[in-house]
Amino acid sequence: MRAGAILLAAGSSRRMGGGDKLLSALAGRPVLAWSLSAFEKCDAIDDVVVVTSQANRSAVVELCRGLATVRALVLGGKERQDSVAAGLSALRRVDLVAVHDGARPLITPEGIAECIERAAAGVSVVAGGPSVDTIKVVGADEAVVATPDRSTLRSVATPQVFQADTLRRAHEAARRDSVLVTDDAGLVERLGERVVVHDIGRPNPKITSPADLVVAEALLGVQYEVRSGIGIDSHRFDPQRALVLGGVGIQGADGLAGHSDADVLTHAIIDALLGGAGLGDIGAHFGTADPRWSGANSIAMLSIVLERLAEVGATPQSVDATVIAERPRLRPYIESMRRHLAEALGLDPSAVNVAATTAEGMGALGRAEGMAAHAIATLRVRRTAGAGV
Repeated sequence: MRAGAILLAAGSSRRMGGGDKLLSALAGRPVLAWSLSAFEKCDAIDDVVVVTSQANRSAVVELCRGLATVRALVLGGKERQDSVAAGLSALRRVDLVAVHDGARPLITPEGIAECIERAAAGVSVVAGGPSVDTIKVVGADEAVVATPDRSTLRSVATPQVFQADTLRRAHEAARRDSVLVTDDAGLVERLGERVVVHDIGRPNPKITSPADLVVAEALLGVQYEVRSGIGIDSHRFDPQRALVLGGVGIQGADGLAGHSDADVLTHAIIDALLGGAGLGDIGAHFGTADPRWSGANSIAMLSIVLERLAEVGATPQSVDATVIAERPRLRPYIESMRRHLAEALGLDPSAVNVAATTAEGMGALGRAEGMAAHAIATLRVRRTAGAGV
């Protein structure tokens, strides 16, 4: 029997705190990439249709690039049922249809194949398992009405696999009757068709909040360690240039000589981040011989560094930096620098500290020939991974 899959990736991510759950990093890969990979590797799946939102379309196109089983990418609707219906309309010449939430990244090719195999016998199959919680049925006033026998309860997830004709009939009936349910099995049950729950034998959680990513990484066996990096940078004064520190322009002050904008504070932080992640120093990534970085904005360079950190599973946790200079007076700008850097680093301002001091008249800095900055960065770095990570 020929089997197709509808991978749902059109959710709104309301509980992710501003991020998108499907594009959020899970052990260094977007959540959706895990689900796509599982279906791509499953020999029981012939065709995949991905249903996405307009906002995520470009990103999802890139994730699907090179995947042999992905036949179409379509836009979803307002409700989950609308998105499944859109996927069905693009999925042709299949006997079985597996519907899967892209936000369930821990599904395995083996788990998918088991559901497909069981559905091939003529029943509708829902991935699930025994309920570990006691469930209460309550009334409008939250008073308990009943306590079902837990042995008869199952927690269900996806994939859910159906005969293609059965699923199409179920959706047509739901449209006709203006019925809205939370999963496709509910629609099929309305037809009186037999639906069975198949225990795939391993956790299959849905990502809906940032905390779910932590749980999923733990289930994958991902481990992290805390590392620190130290950065030191210095530049001579150049009265022909504007002074920029931490991405903030300092009015009425001599600037600094350098290949980029010579933001000595941001450069020290970049070095600290690269050092903590074991990625060398700023010169290795933004060499003075490379014309691309001539006059470059150092905050933009910091953004590039954060991308390189993400590639090795490193995330900044805090930064503490000190600028050493006899002039100008920096205290009025400290809070602005701290908040600007915190935004660039994706950190709460409380995790970023900026201070300023002088060299007490000692040495080149004390003679006001230039300024320097020291920084220490703390990072969370992915250390080891379990099978499949």
